[in-house]
Amino acid sequence: MARRWLVYLLLPLMLLAVAISSLLSGATDLASLDQSRDFVLWDYRFPRILIALMAGAGLGIAGALIQGVIRNPLAAPDVIGITQGAGLAATALLVIFPQIAFGWLVLAATAGGMVAALLVWKLAWRYRAEPARLALIGIALGTWLAALTDWLLVSHPLDINAALVWLTGSLWGRGWEHVWLLLPGLILLIPVAMQMAYRLDLLALGDEVAEGLGIGVTRTRQLALLVAVLLSAISVAVCGTLSFVGLVAPHLARLLVGAEHRRMLPVAAGVGAMLVLVADMLARTLAPPLELPAGVLTALIGAPYFLFLLTRYKGW
Repeated sequence: MARRWLVYLLLPLMLLAVAISSLLSGATDLASLDQSRDFVLWDYRFPRILIALMAGAGLGIAGALIQGVIRNPLAAPDVIGITQGAGLAATALLVIFPQIAFGWLVLAATAGGMVAALLVWKLAWRYRAEPARLALIGIALGTWLAALTDWLLVSHPLDINAALVWLTGSLWGRGWEHVWLLLPGLILLIPVAMQMAYRLDLLALGDEVAEGLGIGVTRTRQLALLVAVLLSAISVAVCGTLSFVGLVAPHLARLLVGAEHRRMLPVAAGVGAMLVLVADMLARTLAPPLELPAGVLTALIGAPYFLFLLTRYKGW
């Protein structure tokens, strides 16, 4: 109990400390600026910090929902192909219509993520996949979708600049207009996810037990998966591919506060926000004036952790 409250206290303080550090650090030294200092702080760095916090929180909760629905600790938006589906749809739109409004990109990514999730779900039920094999189905589908994305990029070499920046996972060029795209979705979806916490706990006991306690298992799974896909898609649409955030954040949250969803979901949001915020700060500060893709840094953290989980998982 004491450790949980310590986590609830320290995590927001750590987020605040990292946010302040990110606000004050970057390729441009604030001390050397005069009239443009306010622009750098409030029109460039501050909205990026908010976007990193919101996208990371969305991906963290999405990963927790997917793992709860599938009852598989290896599941995550980018592991079961949702991110790749969103990426393929958004890339196709960027390649065909390079100057299209950003709002259409959000809609395309959402549709692509939902189609990918439905394909994984259909294949899993058709072949009665075990939990670990469900992750393998998602990995296979995600690899196929990523290959289609690569084909699009290779076949349209003159129109891929915007798509490449987006696919690597970057907050470069993001501003207040992107904050307003993310914020309404999170305000609507995160409360829905929190209200499902009790039903997700019952799902963990097994379908028969959950149904015996009055929970509509299929409806709960469908709603949780829908919320997870929407959270993933809007985050990916704004920030591009931020790999493994949705996998790592729920695991760390369980280690910190346990598996009960009403406690774990807020911590998963906080851990996901921390991962993306730190990745974006490092992306801006490791090799100035060059900016590294934040998605590369999240992958460097998440891929070894995924391999570690594979070695420990006993569901094969």
